Amino acid sequence: MEKAVHSSTTPGPKVPGEATKTGTSIVDTATSAVQSFAPVNQIHQHLCAFHFYAYDMTRQVEAHHFCSHVNEEMRQCLIYDGPDANARLIGLEYIVTEKLFMTLPDEEKKLWHTHEWEVKGGFLFMPGVPGPIQRQDLDKVAKTYGKVFHFWQVDLGHDLPIGLPNVMMAVTRDGQLFHEMIQETEKRFGVSIEGEREARAYMSGPELGIHPLANGGGKGLKLELREVDIKSVESVAEAVV
Repeated sequence: MEKAVHSSTTPGPKVPGEATKTGTSIVDTATSAVQSFAPVNQIHQHLCAFHFYAYDMTRQVEAHHFCSHVNEEMRQCLIYDGPDANARLIGLEYIVTEKLFMTLPDEEKKLWHTHEWEVKGGFLFMPGVPGPIQRQDLDKVAKTYGKVFHFWQVDLGHDLPIGLPNVMMAVTRDGQLFHEMIQETEKRFGVSIEGEREARAYMSGPELGIHPLANGGGKGLKLELREVDIKSVESVAEAVV
């Protein structure tokens, strides 16, 4: 595959605006001392992976997931364009087990992607975590399905989140990711994707196999905006009376 026209493995342009003032920082410190931030504090792991736009495989983004378990069947992840403190929140992902995925309507299934090859191919990893430890959890992830939306098109250099959300997909075979992108990520995080692939050869995907409607059902997906009539408060009240 030729080199990407649009790709992202490093943070994009600086967000416009004044630097955070001392007064703002003081208020932030005060509120953090009394508020719990319980949902955010449930985040327990950092996963690094690659996403591409569901309608354009040449647009590829390195995606840093910060995830928490809702329960054993579901995780929810905030996605940033990097692992540093100044990283931008660009999207989110829901991850569910095969059991939950199979309960979804067929039209919904198309929005979800598989993780089998992403994990077994070594393309999804936990930065800084020893291989044997991360494999214990990734063996479970390989059997799951994920639904991803990105809100900030950092690969185009946008300095603000412009446009509609985009459905994203994950790799399902070799040759989908640009080689230069893989090499850059390996160098930056000191990982060997090929080495992890060999170490994960024993893993398996969903018990029932990859569902044919997953991964867009083999088709591209793109959200579009259309105008509709707005239901007014008055119409709702009249219906209730």
